[in-house]
Amino acid sequence: MKLATWNVNGIRSVLNKGALQEYVLESNPDILCLQETKAQQEQVELGMEFSEYDVYFNSAVKKGYSGTAIFTKVKPLSVAYGIGIEEHDQEGRVITAEFEKFYLVTVYTPNAKRDLSRLAYRQVWEDDFLAYIKKLEETKPVIFCGDLNVAHKEIDLANPKTNTMNAGFTKEERAKFDQVVASGLVDAFRYLHPDTVGAYSWWSYMGGARARNIGWRIDYFVVSEALAPLLKEVDIRSDVTGSDHCPVEIEVKL
Repeated sequence: MKLATWNVNGIRSVLNKGALQEYVLESNPDILCLQETKAQQEQVELGMEFSEYDVYFNSAVKKGYSGTAIFTKVKPLSVAYGIGIEEHDQEGRVITAEFEKFYLVTVYTPNAKRDLSRLAYRQVWEDDFLAYIKKLEETKPVIFCGDLNVAHKEIDLANPKTNTMNAGFTKEERAKFDQVVASGLVDAFRYLHPDTVGAYSWWSYMGGARARNIGWRIDYFVVSEALAPLLKEVDIRSDVTGSDHCPVEIEVKL
């Protein structure tokens, strides 16, 4: 089974560019998870490229902000929106699709903001989201994916020394990802590629960062320990344009 995740930075934007259609036709994932859709479902027109997919949207109360979606060729047993905590469920950040052998969760983790004004909230979110994932794991293994808004280790961004006080690489955010790993969940990319450098999924629009590969790896697949041996490949598709992020794909034997 091939799964993909992509922060599209506006689904209408990537559709207008033809980027999402081109990617789906070329990559043909069984399930595609999107973040930062920035649209209500009724605002999105999908062409024939998506005719094989069931589509589920979770949109923020605030229009044009945040939001997630799942496109799947395999019909889920059930679909749930949010994590059941009202404080967290106003921004369309989580969709959970239950399949026969696993849960798939797409997540768009809150950004701590440039001035770190949302870092305290982000810490609460991290604890509640991890508790939600661990609760799902009591029933069956979990795959969660999306823009987690954190580069975990120094290897995961081009300029770690100059970013230690910046959102996405603060010690607090990195410590929360330490807790994810310590809980028995596995960063799929590092499981298969522990020492690969220069593998990034987001680049600033400033200063030609993408052309120079001055980036961050902040988009992930994270899997339950039981699923890790079933991972065949994890691919960061830096060749795919249309957003400031690129897709990440996994092939998993399910």
